[in-house]
Amino acid sequence: MTDLDARRAEVAAACRVLAARGLAPGFLGHISWRIGPDRLLVRCRGPRERGLAWTEAADIRLVDSDGEPGAAGELDGGYAPPNELPLHTEVLRRRPDVQVVVHAHPPDVVAADLAGISIRPIVGAFDIPAALLAAGGVPVYPRGVLIRTRALAAEMVDALGDRPVVVLRAHGLTSTGETVPQAVLRAVSVDTIARLSLAVVSAGGTLVDLPADDMAELPDLGGAFNLGTAWRHELSRLAGYRE
Repeated sequence: MTDLDARRAEVAAACRVLAARGLAPGFLGHISWRIGPDRLLVRCRGPRERGLAWTEAADIRLVDSDGEPGAAGELDGGYAPPNELPLHTEVLRRRPDVQVVVHAHPPDVVAADLAGISIRPIVGAFDIPAALLAAGGVPVYPRGVLIRTRALAAEMVDALGDRPVVVLRAHGLTSTGETVPQAVLRAVSVDTIARLSLAVVSAGGTLVDLPADDMAELPDLGGAFNLGTAWRHELSRLAGYRE
């Protein structure tokens, strides 16, 4: 297996993780991975489309920033890049720190935002990565549009700023990272906060941010745990999800 083949397989598995987590329960959503200065691997639409839960390495194709084949044969067989390719390419163009872009449609994230509930650090040790991400702020892109032009993508990236995740109103979210696991797990963290927030409000409760003293006590458990162990768990639970 070549390095590119291994990357295709990793992106495909990540798409299945999004589906298993309920962040991309149908056939909408995609993940990209920067490959050099002007090319990216991205989940493409193909003639055997079955949804993200059934993504295969063959669905991950190499394209350039204009959506043209990134190498000979990459879009053969009826494959085409997603309509929202500019969402990925504009993030990668404007954010050199980002290597991977995730776009998903988590229902709880959409519902929480439409209900006026922002992503806040309401939990502590329950989910430390989620608490820390929320404490830094999760911005909102306020237009419920299909981000299929560079102009719209630029608006979204403006809203994203230097943060790792942006909520897309009436649409979903865009998450970024240096690696595939980091970008996907950040999306999972935002979904966790949104789901808990909806449950609290639905039960008649009031959302309260974690006190600063408690936030200061939350340890950094390190990448080996927060990313390595967490990602092995996500991959392992896929088998049970698909049975």
